[in-house]
Amino acid sequence: MSIKRIEPGPRMSGAVVHGNTVYLSGQVGQGATVTEQSKSALAEVDRLLAAAGSDKSKILQTLIYLSDMSTFGEMNAVWESWVDPANTPARATSQAALATPDYKVEFTVIAAL
Repeated sequence: MSIKRIEPGPRMSGAVVHGNTVYLSGQVGQGATVTEQSKSALAEVDRLLAAAGSDKSKILQTLIYLSDMSTFGEMNAVWESWVDPANTPARATSQAALATPDYKVEFTVIAAL
């Protein structure tokens, strides 16, 4: 079975397709707030899924990391306006120290093709 790497770099690829599954690297966004970063990161999820030949209706699982769980509601407001309501994925959200203090939210996605 072939492996296709999308936007490969020295440390990681933006996405990897194996068989009928696409794995996205954790996506962080730009902006000062969780709302801004969530919107930006989910736009990147859309872009990478499209590059792989998929879309958000085919997401199987999403792992969401927040630097502060007190922003859970703020992130959920963006998520609920973005996610396909007829095809919601399995999802988990947890608090974690992210790569830099500027990052407030990170989305890791696995989707079908």
